[in-house]
This record gives sequence, C-alpha cells and structure tokens, in this order.
Amino acid sequence: MRRLIGYLVVALVAAGCRGATVGSAPGPTEPLRIRESPSPFTVVTAGPVRALIPDSWRPKLAGGASDPERGFIASPHPADWARSRAPVEGMAAVWIDGARIGVPSDYYYLAAMGPAFDLLTHSPECTATRRRVFADHRPTFANGPAGSPGDYVAVGEGRCTVHHTPTRWAYFVAAPGYGPVRRLGIPSSGLYVVVAVLRDSARAPALLNKLLLRTQFGGASVSELIRAARI
Repeated sequence: MRRLIGYLVVALVAAGCRGATVGSAPGPTEPLRIRESPSPFTVVTAGPVRALIPDSWRPKLAGGASDPERGFIASPHPADWARSRAPVEGMAAVWIDGARIGVPSDYYYLAAMGPAFDLLTHSPECTATRRRVFADHRPTFANGPAGSPGDYVAVGEGRCTVHHTPTRWAYFVAAPGYGPVRRLGIPSSGLYVVVAVLRDSARAPALLNKLLLRTQFGGASVSELIRAARI
C-alpha cells in the first residue's frame, strides 16, 4: 500500500502539465503523537491528521521532508510497507499538499480517478466488492460543464490474498476541487486518501468502517467529508 500512495503522486504529476515538478524545499516538521486510550485503539496524530489504529500497530510518518504527501502509515510490521505487495494488516491516512505540487487544482480529480487504485481493484490477487461515489463532477477542462466544481469523493472495499492470507481492504479518496468538501478539512489539501487492510474475519468489515470513517483531516472526519459531498 505504500506503493499505492506513491502512484497517486505520480498519477497527479502525470495528469498535469509535463513540466510540473514537486517542490524540493523541506516542508514543516510534523511530529507524530501517540496517545493510548481505554479502548483497544491508539489515537495517532500526524500534523492535521488524526486517526485510530489497533493497539498492536506501530505508526510512522508518511513521506519525507520534500515529499508532497503528509500523514502516517501504520502496521504491526511497518517494514511491510516498503515491499512490493500490500501488508497483511495496515493503514495509510495521507493528504497531498497542493502547495508542494505544481499542477492546477482540477488535476487532483484525475488523480483520484486514475490508475492508482487499480492495484486494489484490478490486481490478480484482489477483488473489488463495492464502490460508492458521493461526488463526481468532471472539471471543465476535461469536457465537464462550465463552472464545474471538479470534485470527486468515493469509498470502496474488497478482498485480497496477501502472502497466502485472505484480507479485506477499504479506501476513501477525495479530491475537493471547488465543491463543498473544500470548505472542510485542510485548506491546502488537493487530495485525501485513507486505505486500510485487515485479515479477513467476521469483525473485519465493521473494524474497517471504524478506521476509515473516524479518520480526521484538519478536524473534519471522513464521515463529515462524505456528508458534505452529498450536498
């Protein structure tokens, strides 16, 4: 899944002008804060990103000082994220800093709909079982209507076999564009992504739902972002 986040950034730059570049100046340091709770979950805060993870998972910051993605990744074994296949269990909650990437804001729509999630939805080891789109307004430059907000908000879920282990996954993606989601969350964010993977079990769907919907960006939960997109 760490590779998936990288593909989102590549898709974003590729969708924009060919000369677009990612800024190289170091960004602000975002300390990773970890707070235990009475529940079986730990509260993780990485800058404006806040989420729950199971107590057995270990979080670390996503990206580097010069990367446009911000947030965190977590897993029982964080090194799994560096490998070519998804971890058996893990989560990424990241946003793309629009101030760090040199493409017009409408191109985030293409990144949200681009090939990055094909790693989950069209991989031979994976099957998509559900997708819900809450906002899909094609930007004007991409043959959308005049004055289009150019936003896209969706969730999806499915199953994969990772290292011979059945897993379930779910994701949330939002390109705020100029739609109602832009009024919430992180002002400079061009893209939000949350991806979670769990071992398949009877409890997995409910737990995936909890991990996704309770993740917050700039104080706005994924649930709130989805509600805003429905306006």
